[in-house]
Amino acid sequence: MCSTGGPMGDFDLKKLKTKRYRCLACGNEFKSIGKRVICPSCQSDNVECKE
Repeated sequence: MCSTGGPMGDFDLKKLKTKRYRCLACGNEFKSIGKRVICPSCQSDNVECKE
């Protein structure tokens, strides 16, 4: 996951409720948050939630 610096970007990602996803395009497994999840590896939005 990526985040930007600055006062609004200073938060602990480990405390956020993330979900596990798998990219159906490249097979990458990753954690993410949000409504529009994109694979960090190939930038595909063809992902499935594993939880």
